Amino acid sequence: MSTHHTPTRPDAASPWVFSTRELGRRPGNMRTVARTVPAPDAPEVIGLENVIVVPAGSPVELDLQLESVTEGVYVSGTAAAGLTGECSRCLDPLTETVEVEIAELFAYPDSVTEETTDEDEIPRLVDERIDIEQVVRDAVVLALPLAPLCDPDCLGLCAECGGRRADLGPDHGHETLDPRWAALRERLPSAD
Repeated sequence: MSTHHTPTRPDAASPWVFSTRELGRRPGNMRTVARTVPAPDAPEVIGLENVIVVPAGSPVELDLQLESVTEGVYVSGTAAAGLTGECSRCLDPLTETVEVEIAELFAYPDSVTEETTDEDEIPRLVDERIDIEQVVRDAVVLALPLAPLCDPDCLGLCAECGGRRADLGPDHGHETLDPRWAALRERLPSAD
């Protein structure tokens, strides 16, 4: 006897939720959808918090194909969004765009796939609806750089004064004096 946890019912009012009713359970039926949805707000932001994220409320462009297959609905296509964050070397603000490929099977209730996989392995159709927010979130996060850069050749910050190396010039430097010699330096006449 197997016990199955009933997946959470998708909120039909959410722009991330799509109805699959017109596809039926007839393999080969297909539907193309294009939709712009607002990126979710905290705490559900898409991205790497405090590094690089899709700003809350900004548009996420979805261009998807929903196809009925034997075991469920296969969703494929792309999701594109703007990103904001800061350079990991110089801490300057940066903006980028990301476009990711989406390819996910949503299992039908009582299908072999649903019976043989855990709920966290493959998403499920519930009430002939699919919620693709988590699928898009996972694809975007995997595509993001862990250390975003404003420029691949960014020089970063000076470890001594904290200034941007790109602004400081090639002759920038700091004299480092061994503290053991500091008393001697005070006794010598200045070279100025």
